[in-house]
Amino acid sequence: MIGPTGAVRVMVATRPVDFRKGAEGLAALVREAMQADPFDGAIYVFRAKRADRIKLVYWDGTGVCLFAKRLEDREFRWPKISDGAIRLSAAEFSALLEGLDWRRVHAAREIAAPAQPG
Repeated sequence: MIGPTGAVRVMVATRPVDFRKGAEGLAALVREAMQADPFDGAIYVFRAKRADRIKLVYWDGTGVCLFAKRLEDREFRWPKISDGAIRLSAAEFSALLEGLDWRRVHAAREIAAPAQPG
């Protein structure tokens, strides 16, 4: 899967939501529950009560996009349920979408470019 670059902001709502909601309903939750602008280019991630389902809502510059995924044989790894949201890196987000434990993903170390080739 080709995922987002390091420049993308990913916000995860930690409380489960009603999965009957569509793009407009989830965008309203971004405004009300997360106190954020759903049209700011960030990806907002929501979970169902059952941890095998995920929905993303984001603005792509031309419209509101809704992405949904259900894992067939396992569950997504979620942070502890609390009020609010947490931010994920692009690498953590990719791991989450694949059903992997995103908490085990660490940021790459910055390595200085060599002054001379070889």
